[in-house]
Amino acid sequence: MVSDSGGFDDKSFNQTSYKGFVDAKKEIGIEESTAESKSDGDYAKNVGGMVDAKCNVIVTVGFKLGDQTAKSASENPDIKFGIVDYDIAATDLKKTGLTEVPSNVKSLLFDTAQSSFLAGYLAAGMTKSGKVGTFGGLPIPTVTIFMDGFWEGVQYYNTAKKKNVSVLGWNEQTQKGLFTNDFENKAQGKNSASNLISQGADIIFPVAGPSGLGGLEAAKATGGRVNAIWVDTDGCVSAAEYCSVLLSSVYKGMDVAVKDLVVSTADGKFDKTPYVGTLENDGTGLSPYHDWDSKIPADLKSEITQLKQDIIDGKITIKSKAQPQVQ
Repeated sequence: MVSDSGGFDDKSFNQTSYKGFVDAKKEIGIEESTAESKSDGDYAKNVGGMVDAKCNVIVTVGFKLGDQTAKSASENPDIKFGIVDYDIAATDLKKTGLTEVPSNVKSLLFDTAQSSFLAGYLAAGMTKSGKVGTFGGLPIPTVTIFMDGFWEGVQYYNTAKKKNVSVLGWNEQTQKGLFTNDFENKAQGKNSASNLISQGADIIFPVAGPSGLGGLEAAKATGGRVNAIWVDTDGCVSAAEYCSVLLSSVYKGMDVAVKDLVVSTADGKFDKTPYVGTLENDGTGLSPYHDWDSKIPADLKSEITQLKQDIIDGKITIKSKAQPQVQ
């Protein structure tokens, strides 16, 4: 497995994906080899290292590893690849110099716009200031998909309740917003959250990996005035020190998807058909409310449960263009 920047202990994206590797090892006893990417320049070396180690299955973690994964898969057709958060079918052949999309790669995708919609509705229902905020790591689809869904959830709440809760840090219609421009610098995340807080936001939705932990730090420092919603994994488990300020988390079942890929491939059942995690298949959703369970009104929780079903049933359509477009 090759991580994106942030490493396998990022309390978020890479860590959850790596857990799937660990779970597969426990179940079927695989031999593992891993490499942590510190920057984009490490991708070729790290993926190449997995090839040199004669791995049968190589899982790369993150949209930014897409081009390198496509190239390596094309050069090594006997090795099976999986990639989290990148649709291999969308590979730019001209940019990568390939003549066709490799057929030995399975994409593990997640429609987090659905679950982030619920998070936006929750935030709108819990804000006291009438302002909620979000910031991202980089303006890439796997980040903005969360921000789009969150924004739409707030708009839906406003329409349903005749309210005017505003979203700071992102506008889905203009695709403009606040970004730290990396996923590792906690100070940048703290600065971004402090910026939103200074404008009146009292619920923060950081979509920036480890950098986002700085946002939780900023929220916690307010002594209860500002709270947050985490992403990728249940923050009360992965970053328990911030559980008191977390209303919930938008989880991505990357661990389950990675484990299933490794186990099925080891069993000779590799299938290149993309996996898409949704509310319906529990590939994404809202984590438990934990410390906030008794503080969130029962009516609001019931509404969120109904909204989840309405999205599953197609009664509510999410409009984010960053959603997985696989057929």
